Amino acid sequence: MFFSIIIPLYNRPQEVDELLGSLTRQTYAPFEVLVIEDGSTVDARQVVEGYRDRLDVHYYVKPNAGQGFARNFGFERAKGDYFVIFDSDCLIPPDYLTNVAAFLAETPLDAYGGPDAAHESFTAIQKAISYAMTSPFTTGGIRGNRRHIGRFHPRSFNMGVSRTVWERIGGFKLTRLGEDIEYSIRIQASGFRIGLISEAVVFHKRRTDFRQFYKQLHFFGRARINIYKHFPRELKIVHFFPATFVLFLVTLSLLNIWEVLPGLPTERYAGKVAMVGNVLLGSYILLLFGHALIKTKHLQVALLGVLASFIQLCAYGLGFMQDVLKRLVLARG
Repeated sequence: MFFSIIIPLYNRPQEVDELLGSLTRQTYAPFEVLVIEDGSTVDARQVVEGYRDRLDVHYYVKPNAGQGFARNFGFERAKGDYFVIFDSDCLIPPDYLTNVAAFLAETPLDAYGGPDAAHESFTAIQKAISYAMTSPFTTGGIRGNRRHIGRFHPRSFNMGVSRTVWERIGGFKLTRLGEDIEYSIRIQASGFRIGLISEAVVFHKRRTDFRQFYKQLHFFGRARINIYKHFPRELKIVHFFPATFVLFLVTLSLLNIWEVLPGLPTERYAGKVAMVGNVLLGSYILLLFGHALIKTKHLQVALLGVLASFIQLCAYGLGFMQDVLKRLVLARG
């Protein structure tokens, strides 16, 4: 099986350098790499050229149109039997393609996704963000824990599709705001078989600071409503959890303030409700911290993991509520 690895790129030469470096160590040889420079102002041409003696690598430049359409640009030029999509901020273990090829030989899939993890070289903040995005106690823990055939939706940081899928239904119809979920749903609706390959792990750097992480997760929350606009049945109760969490925090804060204001007729009742809420919140924080400490075995990362989890839930919830109001209630956009 011949793989075409497709990497959309926008102003990240250092990231793609590290990614290409990890691909030179693959134990499976039959693959090519297509780097699609999507209108960058800081390009990676020299970086990519430096790998031509070690990789079958091809570099393309196109006007900026977003990552979804950049991947389509790569699909059109790929030679492989299978197209593998990576984000530029990933590092790929040496046995990645070997594991994928072995799995597909035994269990044929038309499309697959794989889990992500934190590399030992990541900073404490990157490891904390990785924890938040994979923890079973946030919204991130539904991927990557076991083989799953059915309603699993591969994500584009680590995703593969067969040439047959591309030839029959095309590529991405959206360029951002949940484009990978929309594509996964459409692949599945067309009768193709999708699954999780647990051994197809990548090390995903995601964001390097909490400000960038907040912006990314706020975008993800908005993307869920974009998916709903195309596939209403794909909006599940679990997708409301971050927004509910935000409302809980706001309500609890108001109750705590209400409790300390003197002379209010409902002061005692508010205090009792606030006490219950504070116990629940404290228990959740302890749960996150204990689990993060067990998973990461690092005190600083565990503490930052709690903060990252709160940022994840609040940013996603606020983005979700923003587009519920804007696109569903006010019908704008």
